[in-house]
Amino acid sequence: MTLVLWIVLAAAAIGSGLVAGIFFAFSTFIMTSFARIPAEQGIAAMNSINVTIVRSPFMLLFVPTVVLCLVIAAFAFFNWREGISVWMLAGAVLYIFASFLSTIVFNVPMNDALAKVGGGGAEATALWASYLKDWTWWNHVRTIASLLASMAFVRALMLI
Repeated sequence: MTLVLWIVLAAAAIGSGLVAGIFFAFSTFIMTSFARIPAEQGIAAMNSINVTIVRSPFMLLFVPTVVLCLVIAAFAFFNWREGISVWMLAGAVLYIFASFLSTIVFNVPMNDALAKVGGGGAEATALWASYLKDWTWWNHVRTIASLLASMAFVRALMLI
């Protein structure tokens, strides 16, 4: 059982760490770059990313990591061991709630609104300005949560 737990924790650490890296790229330079170009071009670029990402290998990383986190949380809860279980639960909760669910609750609806507005006009420009600020803030949350989840899983691995 220890080997299986080690593999699941390692996979979750890698998955959440890679997701954190992708989110980090958006937080640190992609969204900043989009803010420097005209709103119509930024909207078109972001809409293109949003269409592409749901059919990309990213989804094979983002969603299965949630499944791993659910397995880890269940294992930690039903097989409580002093020290390690806290780290396992912390990583799982951070990833599931602050990374995955915040994406569904905050980022995806903003993406949907951006897709509906089209590319030009005052309405699109105003939406783009608020989108850049709000979407990026929630992306910072996802970045930090995914990174902390990865770190928690690594700490749990060290305690096996």
